[in-house]
Amino acid sequence: MATSTNTIDHATLEHLVEAGAVRGANIIGQPGGWGVVIQYGMTERTLAAKRGAVRIFRKFETLVGYLKGIGITRYQVDASHFDPVAHKTERTRVDAAERMKNAHQAAAYTIWLTQQVQEAIDDPRPSVPHTQALDDWAIERAALLLQAENIRG
Repeated sequence: MATSTNTIDHATLEHLVEAGAVRGANIIGQPGGWGVVIQYGMTERTLAAKRGAVRIFRKFETLVGYLKGIGITRYQVDASHFDPVAHKTERTRVDAAERMKNAHQAAAYTIWLTQQVQEAIDDPRPSVPHTQALDDWAIERAALLLQAENIRG
């Protein structure tokens, strides 16, 4: 397989296929999956994933579906280095799991907060103007302070 500096991204590959510039594709088996080398003009480039690394398809059927979906239906397959035992048996990413957990918690909090705000808006009790509440509290505080002074003597 080619290095990540000789790669082609999905968008560029689609444009080349639309222009009819792709002359072929080689599917290359390797430990853990399948890669694809695209041939166009006098150049060969390896298909890259979104983040720039060489894209590896774990299942051959997925790769075939991908190629067919963008319009490449003829290709050569080299399975000499394919190793089905090398497939990762467990694909867990702790950081991704933690991000999803946090996203679900944030979504649940947003729903709860929205419900609380809506309940406050729908509350049939009359609203107390802010200035009236402050005036009432000031009067009550003054009365409590006077009462406390009278108790002390």
